[in-house]
Amino acid sequence: MRWITAGTKTPFYTRKTIEITKEIREAYADVCGLGQFVFYINGKKVSDHELDPGWTDYRKYIEYVHFDVTEYLKAGTNAIGAEIANGWYIMDDHHYTFRFPEFMPPNPNPYVPFGKSLVFAMKLLIRYTDDTEETILSDDSFKVSEHPALYSNVYGSELYDARREKKGWNTSAYDNHDWKNAVMADDVPDAELCEQFQPYIKVIHTYEGKQIHENVWDFGQNTSGMLEFGIQGKPGDMVYLYPAEKLDDQGNPDQMAKGWTLVDNVITYFIGSNEPEHYRGRFSYIAGRYIAVKTGSDAVITNMKLHAITSARKESGTFTSDDDRYNQIYDMIKKTVEANMVSVHTDCPTIERFAWQEPNHLMAPSIMFMKDSRKLWEKFLKDMRAAQHTSKDIFHDYAGNVIPAGDGLVPSQAPCYIPNVLPVPGMGSFYDIIPWGSSIILGTYWHYMFYGDVKIIEDNFDAGMKYLNYLKTKMTDEGFICHGLGDWGNPENQLARENIETAFLYADAKTLAMFAGILCRTEETELKTFAEEIRNNYNGRLLQKKEDGHYAYRSYENKDAFITTQACEALPLYWGMVPEKHKDDIIEAFRETLISKGSFVSGEIGLPYIIQCAKRYGMNDLIASFITKETHPSYYAFIKDGMTTLGEYWETNPRSHCHDMMGHIIEWYYNGIAGIELLKPGFEEISIHPYMPEGMNHFTCTYETEYGTIRVEGNRKNGVPEYTWTVPERVRVKNQ
Repeated sequence: MRWITAGTKTPFYTRKTIEITKEIREAYADVCGLGQFVFYINGKKVSDHELDPGWTDYRKYIEYVHFDVTEYLKAGTNAIGAEIANGWYIMDDHHYTFRFPEFMPPNPNPYVPFGKSLVFAMKLLIRYTDDTEETILSDDSFKVSEHPALYSNVYGSELYDARREKKGWNTSAYDNHDWKNAVMADDVPDAELCEQFQPYIKVIHTYEGKQIHENVWDFGQNTSGMLEFGIQGKPGDMVYLYPAEKLDDQGNPDQMAKGWTLVDNVITYFIGSNEPEHYRGRFSYIAGRYIAVKTGSDAVITNMKLHAITSARKESGTFTSDDDRYNQIYDMIKKTVEANMVSVHTDCPTIERFAWQEPNHLMAPSIMFMKDSRKLWEKFLKDMRAAQHTSKDIFHDYAGNVIPAGDGLVPSQAPCYIPNVLPVPGMGSFYDIIPWGSSIILGTYWHYMFYGDVKIIEDNFDAGMKYLNYLKTKMTDEGFICHGLGDWGNPENQLARENIETAFLYADAKTLAMFAGILCRTEETELKTFAEEIRNNYNGRLLQKKEDGHYAYRSYENKDAFITTQACEALPLYWGMVPEKHKDDIIEAFRETLISKGSFVSGEIGLPYIIQCAKRYGMNDLIASFITKETHPSYYAFIKDGMTTLGEYWETNPRSHCHDMMGHIIEWYYNGIAGIELLKPGFEEISIHPYMPEGMNHFTCTYETEYGTIRVEGNRKNGVPEYTWTVPERVRVKNQ
């Protein structure tokens, strides 16, 4: 492919006309525009995709999109065109752009653009019925012109001047005599070019805006989406549209992220004529539920819509019950997941839009039960492999001194556009965090377990080994990992770094040993030995006798008191680290941490293991009571707060209103309530042990395997739950 440019850092049009004199059998176009593009033939947008291509580290690999354009071309003159805008390739800083807050030190390794100007490339292959073919490549015969979007910000702000629109620019009848010729681009990164393989971002639902007072519209759902509206006014009049996740006390959209910053996103629109006009976003997306409109003129806004977008379109599972609390929680988390899947797995659509990696194993089973995630996880893992550092990679400290990244380090974000590589005093590292980097191993594990494809292990084993070898260099003299964030988001700030992070070191080694066995690799014995060394040291230092004579895992960071936390007990239980003779004690200690708190008191790192251990050891009633509490910490408390997506932390009005990082309860819907326990990769073997929570009298749960549908139903008759299930012929049910 050959790259062309208009030589600008702001959005531009490009077009070319071609003559077709023979009958077409088939035609295909490979297209890329960096950062984002929209492709047209003869005035029609090609495909129903949004935000092509997928976000990547453009220095490592760039995705192009393969289009079947047979039906778009015709005999005679054809117009080929594209709109190209910034995305992450050359990030635009107008209005809100993520910056680290003032309580953090300045970042000495800021965002660096990937090129000097926005670029476009196309390869059009036409095969004719006479068995000849023609290839057309982008070159300097393409014409370019400025775009009415004078800037386009990856966080959703845009300045659109309708006076500069070029009506019919993408049709063959358009006169482009005043357009300039494109120039060949010479500074595009020398990266791997590959076809975009993850699910395309598409619209999955359109929410109609309801005007709740004079200048405020409510879409009824917090989401990520492409904004659309009609407008009429006087040429040159300016209209400002402000998206927000919530309203303030006066009923106006509130862009303040609690305790963080003002997310001052705005779409600024210049009216171009006296006639009715139409706007639809195409280069970035807004996030929120509400829109405030401000104008100093008599402009009239009509047909306000928000088109919800996601890469996670295909459903693999369903759950419904007659207890609407459970349905509301399920729907809230599903909508949150959808809003954060945009070719990468973002933490939130508003404040950061970063591809933090820890949910890609912690949330993997929950998301994989709900959504077909096979290709998405392949993309996430490829991003991690691309981001993995070598001994040649360097950063800088605050004084400008060179510091090595670390050979084998997998950063906490992938792709990472704004690396914050230095630990924050009193908080730990936000770049080098083992529960985040471990997604290269544990994310691979969940993909293998759900889809049974050994290739995912083959693709990621070496990267996992490099990461484990890197972690060995970070172990303390006492055999711990302790430099990350611990149980991040713990409401009591009991982070227990040594406990949490070293348990992940064990999980990584144990899982890699399993992979080595599957691949018949010689490293299996070494990995098993290393895992056992971690386990023995962990138990020797952290498993201690309490005053009552029973054993528990104490939080190492609390030197003056024997502190137990839900996560400290759950992680070694879950990963099989507990000596058999002490297992009953640890189960009881774990139960006591739940009962004494009366809720899940955990951050995102410990929570999935807490829920799963509670299920495994007969505490489903506690899970059900905790998640339906009407006060925080509780999932249902978010529903009572009026939220339609999951909050970042266990609180009313959290910093972000759309964070899926604590949505781990969905896994329990499938393997707890429906009781579908995955025993062998690809669901070749399962057990089914359903559970009916108090207050529920009926549920239906389905999961679509490659062999067919698993369906579990529960009905309470005369106060007694009864269960039925059907499974595909090739799925073996092994109930103990």
